[in-house]
Amino acid sequence: MLGLVWQLTRGYRLQPSKSPYLRWRIETYWGLPAESIDSRSFWRFVWRRRRDLVRYLRWAAKNRGQYTQSPI
Repeated sequence: MLGLVWQLTRGYRLQPSKSPYLRWRIETYWGLPAESIDSRSFWRFVWRRRRDLVRYLRWAAKNRGQYTQSPI
């Protein structure tokens, strides 16, 4: 699971609130426009939705290689 977090924050590990990917995920999940997500709203979202985020990370880590492997 931590490997997935490391991959998702690539290029923005010291400032994950500036990651376009994470902002896009928040926009699609929460409905807040990505342009309006600042550091405070990002961390507020992470704190309030921490259980959902952990559940998502577990699911994504479990299914991580499922779609990239060849069926041969």
